[in-house]
Amino acid sequence: QVQLAESGGGLVQAGGSLRLSCAASGRTFSSYGMGWFRQAPGKEREFVAAISWNGVDTSYSDSVKGRFTISRDNAKNTVYLQMDTLKPDDTAVYYCAARSNGKYGYWGQGTQVTVSS
Repeated sequence: QVQLAESGGGLVQAGGSLRLSCAASGRTFSSYGMGWFRQAPGKEREFVAAISWNGVDTSYSDSVKGRFTISRDNAKNTVYLQMDTLKPDDTAVYYCAARSNGKYGYWGQGTQVTVSS
């Protein structure tokens, strides 16, 4: 089992940057694939980015590709989401999640990101 806690959200102007962090508890963090998701008001939660257990493989949604970068530091039990060139449409609550057996079964509480125009 793993517990996740996101941080780093806030208010930023369009074109700015933020880096989200997701700290995980437990000694088996390195065995999990990790993902970032987001949910805007009135919309369904959507996939943003994912990274394999060893950091070799990454994937992104088309809406953030080229602007966001996912990374992880297994020594620190932390996964990051570097968000550059932010747009007002990126405004949402961002969640990190841990993947095991092909399913995202563990979720953090979320962190709010607001991008002003």
